[in-house]
Amino acid sequence: MAQPAADQPRRAVAEFGALLAPFPGRAALTTRIAVASTLTVLIAAMYGTPEAAISAYVIFFINRADRTSSIVLSLAMLVLVSLIVGLVIVLADFTLDNPVLRVACMAALSAGLLFLTSASKLRPVGAIVAMIVGFGLDELGLVPAGELATRGLLYAWLMVAIPIGANVVVNLLLGPSPRRLAGERLAHCLRVAARSLRDPAAQGTALAMALRDGVQPLPGWLRLARLEGSVNAADVLALRQAMTSTMAILMAVDVAWRQPEARLPAACAAILADTLDAMARMLAAGGYPVDIALALPEAAALPPLQQAVAKALREAIEHYAEPEAPAAPGAAHSAPASKPGGFMDRDAFTNRSHVHYALKTTGAAMFCYLLYQQLNWPGIHTCFITCYLVALGTVAESVEKLALRLAGCLVGAAAGTAAIVYVVPALDSVTGLLALVLVGTWLSAWVASGSPRIAYAGFQVAFAFYLCVIQGPGPGFDLTIARDRVIGIIIGNLVVYLVFTRIWPVSIAGRIDAALAALASQWQQLIDAHQPAARRQHAASAMALQRDIAQDLSLARYEPASVGPAPAWLARQWQRLRLLDAVAGPLFLLAERFPGDPAIAARLRAVRTGEAPSAGAERDAAAGPGDATRATLLALVDQHLSETRPAAAHAPSSHAQT
Repeated sequence: MAQPAADQPRRAVAEFGALLAPFPGRAALTTRIAVASTLTVLIAAMYGTPEAAISAYVIFFINRADRTSSIVLSLAMLVLVSLIVGLVIVLADFTLDNPVLRVACMAALSAGLLFLTSASKLRPVGAIVAMIVGFGLDELGLVPAGELATRGLLYAWLMVAIPIGANVVVNLLLGPSPRRLAGERLAHCLRVAARSLRDPAAQGTALAMALRDGVQPLPGWLRLARLEGSVNAADVLALRQAMTSTMAILMAVDVAWRQPEARLPAACAAILADTLDAMARMLAAGGYPVDIALALPEAAALPPLQQAVAKALREAIEHYAEPEAPAAPGAAHSAPASKPGGFMDRDAFTNRSHVHYALKTTGAAMFCYLLYQQLNWPGIHTCFITCYLVALGTVAESVEKLALRLAGCLVGAAAGTAAIVYVVPALDSVTGLLALVLVGTWLSAWVASGSPRIAYAGFQVAFAFYLCVIQGPGPGFDLTIARDRVIGIIIGNLVVYLVFTRIWPVSIAGRIDAALAALASQWQQLIDAHQPAARRQHAASAMALQRDIAQDLSLARYEPASVGPAPAWLARQWQRLRLLDAVAGPLFLLAERFPGDPAIAARLRAVRTGEAPSAGAERDAAAGPGDATRATLLALVDQHLSETRPAAAHAPSSHAQT
């Protein structure tokens, strides 16, 4: 039923407020970005380096949740930029007096770096590096002598080196260790599970977020913690087991939340919740719980579905941080096979979309470069920079993010202009400017560190605010500079939008198809795995994939009919995703109790195809273990299949707008 018109504004305000709500680690990351950006502006003011606004903005791209990856990414970017600037210095001998050759080199280097941005591990920083190269070559055209050209290139290097140095210092002083983040994330997940057990009706959103995002970063954090030496090998094994046990706890609690008949009696739920809270306190304090014993009242007298939930919770809690014994020779692997490494993506030289992305972004940037050169309007040079910062891979992303970028640009420009008119005239030193930058950065970084639905707006708010407020080594009052820079941002956004939606448009449907295939593979591996750790890791990967697919399906509605998938196709994919989301918990509990059961595999095939389980699957179910819990869980999956099959056959196109 459609909501009353009077309720829709309130709902929109509530949803927007939820996007801005705090979550674990958000305030700390926002503060580090604000401090590092302000320190960058201070250093740039002290030494009078140009483009301090861009230097401050680089901080947004090289910060991560933990200190180790932030520092490693910063140093890797410094090495890469140093090599590229060195290459540009070599090219300067040939291009200084030849504008055509200089522009050709700018385009060639841009296309090459953007190809690597799309097709390699350079993805997080490649566009920034391409922008620095373009800036350096642009500087060559503004100077009359080789010595000044060299100085301009060194300024281009400093434009990145200064924020990198500031970011390293700030993360060394304020950045949390990966080990600490891992413990806090596990503690947060256990607290969510405990609250859901006490009050299932009030914890649906928090539980869903914990399922899809909760344990995903932990393997990377534990590798980084081992690399920096903050944990030993035994602790890593224990925390990895804690991660998989946490996933099992969340999956079991999710079944209890979705199925009222699976919710545990109050006495049993209270004991489990109190235990989870105590475990969370240990994890938040830097340790991990061991030797846990549970005494659940009347567990044997519970109905089969409640017994399945209680048994899964009890096993996961009592063996929470106890590493599994190594698998016997010839047995199934205890962990999912790792993806092949390497700098380049596997489809780097076979997928034409990488080349198309590089050419489209370079074309948009060069158009903007030639535009402001021919107009002799250097104040809008930000259109050239913007092309590198906002280019995206698919039409859906380009259209959806355009609104966020333009809204963010207007908000940032309004804030920057208001600051120039009302705040900057009262500033008499660089200290006041730094305070203004700190406040503006903190607010925009809070938005940028949130959900993808608003993150791009935060990035654009910061970019426009910096370009208005940071006009030199001290407070600036020139509204013309702010006006021209904002016009440049808008032009750059519109050019990228037009290029990416008109030239070689890439629909998000291909990415959805690939993700759905990967999701089916994850669930098949989960069902086949005989080691609990492997099953739970596959479950974590599957839940994260479901989140990504849901986001992509929501984005698909932004694509025009000439590019995007048909509404009926979107409705089918939504239906498949919702069905899999509904049966994920029962399938997981079945796989935990009966790994490799053919009846479970038959239900998974039915989920993928939308058809009823075969008669052979029914015989497998009848001939299987005589366990009432197994029969109840299979019946629950079959119930969801039967409820959604008619809807799949007559799915309305409005599902595409969900």
